[in-house]
Amino acid sequence: MADFMGSKAYCCFKCQNLVAFHDDIVSKDFQASSGRAFLFSHAMNISLGPKEDRQLITGLHTVADVYCSDCGEELGWTYIKAYEESQKYKEGKYVLEKFKIVVRGSQTNLENYYDD
Repeated sequence: MADFMGSKAYCCFKCQNLVAFHDDIVSKDFQASSGRAFLFSHAMNISLGPKEDRQLITGLHTVADVYCSDCGEELGWTYIKAYEESQKYKEGKYVLEKFKIVVRGSQTNLENYYDD
């Protein structure tokens, strides 16, 4: 697994459940209602809420909220369907809010990290 090869691992800030790897970051330039977020190509140890259509900054999307599978904390959302052609690249990807995830082994959230 990538974690054993040196990739940073990201965990739920509440319970430290592993949810994503740094190598799976597609973009660090996403905005959630509560602040910045990362777009990941993969996520793990999560559960999904019901699908719903949501009007986001970039248009109408079908999304499902993403929850930590251990503690149930809402971490972000996943894109099920994008209705605009320019947004199709988001389909099947996961947005995790920076303040809801921590680097494995750290108690510090990522709100002030990776501000490039």
